[in-house]
Amino acid sequence: MSLLNIFKKTTKETLKEDKKEKKKNKKVVKSVSGQVSLVDKQKKNKNDIINYKNVCYRDAYKILIRPISTEKSTDLTSFNQYVFEVAKNSNKIEIKKAIQAVYNIKPTKVNIIKVKGKNVRHGKTKGKTKDWKKAIITLKQGERIEVFEK
Repeated sequence: MSLLNIFKKTTKETLKEDKKEKKKNKKVVKSVSGQVSLVDKQKKNKNDIINYKNVCYRDAYKILIRPISTEKSTDLTSFNQYVFEVAKNSNKIEIKKAIQAVYNIKPTKVNIIKVKGKNVRHGKTKGKTKDWKKAIITLKQGERIEVFEK
């Protein structure tokens, strides 16, 4: 059938109808990082269907790399502030959504600091440690993240 369709003349009306049919069969899914993707509504297999929560968690753990527990960051917990290492390409909005997805807490404020890598030497060879980004997350009074309490 597809071979015969090649020789048919396509008009603007047939192209519009094809686009409408494709839109009807697709569902828009938005992830934490803001990427929009289309998913088929007709798929019945569990592995093929993308759950919104799974997308959020997957992206959230790509954004939040690890919590930072140093003396300075533990002092900040008295002010309801927590420190995380985050992905270099993430922004404040993505970090805020990732915290909501992982810990079910809505942060009031997110501050970002870019940390430059240090110059290091191993004998004759010189090098540099990686640049990274950290985020200081401020929460409301009474809320806390239990990862740091342990």
